[in-house]
Amino acid sequence: MSTHNVEQITDMNVDFAQWYTDVVKKAELIDYTSAKGFIIMRPYCYAIWENIVAKLDGAFKVTGHENVLFPPLIPESLLQKEKDHVVGFAPEVAWVTHGGSEELTERMCYRPTSEVLFCEHWAHMVQSWRDLPKLYNQWCTVVRWEKTTRPLLRGRELVWQEGHTIHATRDEAMQETLQMLDVYADMYENLLAMPVVKGIKTEKEKFAGAVNTYTIECMMHDGQALQSGTTHYFGDGFCKAFDITFSDRDNTLKHPHQTSWGLTTRSIGGMIMTHGDNNGLVLPPRVAPTQAVIIPIAMQKEGVLDACQDLLKTLQTAGVRAKIDTDDRSPGWKFAEYEMKGIPLRIELGPRDLAVGNCVLARRDNGEKATIKLADIATQIPLMLEEIQQSLYNKALANLTARTYTVNNLQEIDKSGFFLAHWCGERTCEDEVTKVAGVKSRCIPFEPIDADGKCIVCSKPSATRIYWATQY
Repeated sequence: MSTHNVEQITDMNVDFAQWYTDVVKKAELIDYTSAKGFIIMRPYCYAIWENIVAKLDGAFKVTGHENVLFPPLIPESLLQKEKDHVVGFAPEVAWVTHGGSEELTERMCYRPTSEVLFCEHWAHMVQSWRDLPKLYNQWCTVVRWEKTTRPLLRGRELVWQEGHTIHATRDEAMQETLQMLDVYADMYENLLAMPVVKGIKTEKEKFAGAVNTYTIECMMHDGQALQSGTTHYFGDGFCKAFDITFSDRDNTLKHPHQTSWGLTTRSIGGMIMTHGDNNGLVLPPRVAPTQAVIIPIAMQKEGVLDACQDLLKTLQTAGVRAKIDTDDRSPGWKFAEYEMKGIPLRIELGPRDLAVGNCVLARRDNGEKATIKLADIATQIPLMLEEIQQSLYNKALANLTARTYTVNNLQEIDKSGFFLAHWCGERTCEDEVTKVAGVKSRCIPFEPIDADGKCIVCSKPSATRIYWATQY
């Protein structure tokens, strides 16, 4: 087999970070640009993103949300209205100071996130309880001037969705915040085959300006954590800052309660680092742009291409996203190419197969090959794709389970993985864990884990263990 691409990939067990960079380039997901920290999402990458968008956008609409689009620029005076928020984002803000050749009278930032824009709008639109709730989402880009970047995971431009909602009561806003966390978890687990850990962020790690931040955390192949989606309950802080009030049913003026939530293309990066191997990408079938590729063997022989076309029609009728590769390169070259791109199933069909009414299948997830009857394709391929989807989830879950450790002192945090440790809730102890062990708090789980213990730093009583890990 030709390994024209595979030879150029760093072994993931030697240098995982370099392996990742090699894969996103060799699998034709991204390209770099002359603007440092900004990337091009190539067609294959964007096709994966479109499948994520379709899943999420459908879920947003089912839960009553509407899509909108707000401007990308925020005047500095508007950004300054919510003190905690602007302080949190100040180091990452990109400023626009000129329009054409003229200096602006007030500089504007390219949105790092859009809470203030939504608040400005709602101050005009919300007057009565009848105007609530507002359930908005936008698909857009934001800019954050990150010092260290990595394609799809942490860049200066984020391709994402940001949901913004406003509600009459705290209970409604909290229900929204937790509901959207579940929407994210469902997408990761059922589309990307990535198990998640759900919980609430500590005060130190929560979103700037939020009352509470909730998160889903995923474990990568190397045992590091990836914050994979967050939802935020803002209370009425932003609404007070922007003087947003509404007349309630009892004719009293009240401030509404606000939420926001966002998920980015780092979901693609997380999927790569969860399922990939030393041959490249491994895509879960439900998110793969192409679920099965047909490779004609000796396609110059009579009947081979016609049979491949018939096979393609059968697959498409069965709801499988499939294609035929009729390029004149060798089958071995194509095998390596589609391994690199992570296509879940490869189907080989040549004269010998046709003679007996068979084709050969090769699974990307485990490399297993099987021979099946062409007559069984319509029923067997969808079943096999579901097997691959579940197998990838099970493998990722096994990695998460095996590398989640219960520890009782700082010295036990000595390897990669998720560490469950008691913590008293004090910022000084949280900082000490990071300083000594090099890990950050990931989340406090919703359900207490091994309650009634002692903080691993100060030995004060602790009601639950929380998750700690190094992060991307």
